[in-house]
Amino acid sequence: MITMYKTLTALLIIFLLVPVAPVQADDGYKLWLRNEPVTDRAYLKECGRMFGNVMITGNSPVLRTAHDEFITGLSELTGLKIREVNSPEGRGLVVAGTFSSSPLVASLLPDIVPGTTGEEGYIIRSVRQGGRNITVVASDGDRGVLYGLFHLLRIIGTESKLDNLDINEKPATALRLLNHWDNLDGTVERGYAGGSIWNWHLLPGYISPLYRDYARANASIGINGTVITNVNANALVLTPQYLAKVAALADIMRPYGIRVYLTARFSAPQETGNLPTSDPLDPAVAAWWKAKAAEIYSLIPDFGGFLVKANSEGQPGPQNYSRSHADGANMLADAVAPYGGVVMWRAFVYDNKVPVDRAKQAYNEFVPLDGKFRKNVLVQVKNGPIDFQPREPFHPLFGAIRETPLMMEFQITQEYLGCATHLVYLAPLFSEVLAGDTHAEGPGSEVSKVIDGTLHNQTLTGMAGVANIGTERNWTGHLFGQANWYAYGRLAWNPGLSPREIASEWIRMTITHDQEITGGIEEMMLSSREAAVNYMTPLGLHHIMAEGHHWGPGPWVDRGRPDWTSVYYHRADTAGVGFDRTTAGSGAVNQYFPPLDSIFNDPQTCPENLLLWFHHLPWSYVMKSGRTLWDEMCHKYQAGVDAVKGYCTFWETLRGKIDDEQYEHVRQLLAIQADEARWWKDACLTYFQTFSRMPFPEGVEQPLHDLEYYRGLKFYYVPGI
Repeated sequence: MITMYKTLTALLIIFLLVPVAPVQADDGYKLWLRNEPVTDRAYLKECGRMFGNVMITGNSPVLRTAHDEFITGLSELTGLKIREVNSPEGRGLVVAGTFSSSPLVASLLPDIVPGTTGEEGYIIRSVRQGGRNITVVASDGDRGVLYGLFHLLRIIGTESKLDNLDINEKPATALRLLNHWDNLDGTVERGYAGGSIWNWHLLPGYISPLYRDYARANASIGINGTVITNVNANALVLTPQYLAKVAALADIMRPYGIRVYLTARFSAPQETGNLPTSDPLDPAVAAWWKAKAAEIYSLIPDFGGFLVKANSEGQPGPQNYSRSHADGANMLADAVAPYGGVVMWRAFVYDNKVPVDRAKQAYNEFVPLDGKFRKNVLVQVKNGPIDFQPREPFHPLFGAIRETPLMMEFQITQEYLGCATHLVYLAPLFSEVLAGDTHAEGPGSEVSKVIDGTLHNQTLTGMAGVANIGTERNWTGHLFGQANWYAYGRLAWNPGLSPREIASEWIRMTITHDQEITGGIEEMMLSSREAAVNYMTPLGLHHIMAEGHHWGPGPWVDRGRPDWTSVYYHRADTAGVGFDRTTAGSGAVNQYFPPLDSIFNDPQTCPENLLLWFHHLPWSYVMKSGRTLWDEMCHKYQAGVDAVKGYCTFWETLRGKIDDEQYEHVRQLLAIQADEARWWKDACLTYFQTFSRMPFPEGVEQPLHDLEYYRGLKFYYVPGI
């Protein structure tokens, strides 16, 4: 007993003598830039050996930003007293700069020919010179140095290996943009994390610190552009009053290497220019846009250009004047071309008056226009042919367009995936699409090669992500929504990164380094997209969400224009379920190259996760599992529900092991997700059972309510409308 008392006393004295940092709740504001101090002593010692002295050369706004971000980040991560030097000295040294701004950088990398990295690529290399450890971060451009130093901070922040660094990175795409669907009144269309971060009323006089923090978060993952207004555009943003506000935002973004873009309302010449028409072939209209471009560039010299949604969902466009999409895009492209600007013309076009499968319409409109666009036009194509569904086949335009640059459009905001209440890690979805083989030039013609320009020798390349950002303190509403913003940026830079690698980085920089915990969180993230597909739209079902707000199930929606209903897409009847897009049906399979057309056309070879996308099949159709289609559908829905129950159980084990505020925030949202997954399962299966007339198989929970209960649910003021 005396021995035990002495031991406890000694431990108490040690505890009292050791300084303990106060525990601070993490509200999520810092995103993956928390820069939590490294606690591994051996790793800290290695950091001290390598990074005690820093020499960053150059005085441009971007290089000053790179300097400040690296010094601050390194200090926060390591606790080192960083010594800035003007010449090579000290045992451990970081040297950073461009080949032109730093003769030392050039001398330390004598094998690198100027022009190797380009303006945004970079080299990180460990060098030994005179017994000194030197880490070199070098680029041809200022932005490359900024990205390289953020990469080095990411290495330290994830406690990755520091020895013998030899990294040579270049972005796969030239334009890596966030698309904000933010309105001038402060609302966000399909936004579920509060209002717009742009306070138009106070701009340009008041610059919120939020804007700088937004810019640094984007720069840290290589995003180099932001479209700050909704694709359902408002012409007011092109007026002098608002352009002054846009210019103030551009001034904040510029030191982080980020260009500002605007959405252009096609009817702006009439709405704000007092012209009688917006016909793109009218000389007065073209002159108006050229004058407007000159005005914009006088205020914002590095303005990126315009994103346009035209002749879709009621938006005005060139077809109002019997002109083509190419006519409209080229007129705007000519206006911004003298300044190096681009036009991103969205291919999301469909019309309920066109009597064809909605999935075919964009292909039908844009394939005949291939090669007719100006060189500074990109056609921006959603990942799938309908509309950001939990799972879609890749858009057939990615195989069909050869002479026009195509820009990928992903949706980071979770319009069809729980509206920010559900944990759905989207990197698996993004990667699935990017890895899709179009067979346009034979096997190996992946979508990623179309996007990065290598398949068709395109130099103007890009990727866009519809942002999930708002005024919520943690930016995205759901902590794990941050992972989707992060994953989008990382994949826009390098489509070859694996979802697992990206998840591991994000977890370590955002939640914990504890290896006993990170693995479980990683597995939860990696399986979450498939879980959501299962409890929402398994086996190729799609567009069966509730009417208008798109939150929750609504397979019974049958009123209004047909292509906005659910019944248009699932075609359920007593004979079976699914949309027949075979050669005997709508013929959408013909928009894919061989052998995909044949693979999709045959239910025996069609991937089962897309089966009901391409086929209308009997409820008794036998699946590969040996189950009937009805039983398989029921089991898929149940598997999705069970997966979320498992996430809840796993997360409970993290109590006290991670930040309390992070823990409780996610715990509550997972409980909501579990309830809503059950709601999706029960509502959809009770509805489809009215057609299948088959019992629920063993192992599938009976619905909690009858169909009329689910059909009778009504919700008000759902965010994002």
